[in-house]
Amino acid sequence: MRTCDLCGRTAADAAAALTWTTSVERGRRRAYCDVCSREHLRSLEGKLDAEHF
Repeated sequence: MRTCDLCGRTAADAAAALTWTTSVERGRRRAYCDVCSREHLRSLEGKLDAEHF
């Protein structure tokens, strides 16, 4: 099971998490659900840490 690091949404199986975005921030791997990925797309593309969203 995967959990979104921004909103806490969970994906029950791997197939549901295929649309999620992952990033590495300060050496830690983070996962964002499809809703958060769309909402914060510019911040993710700009490589901002999640604390700056």
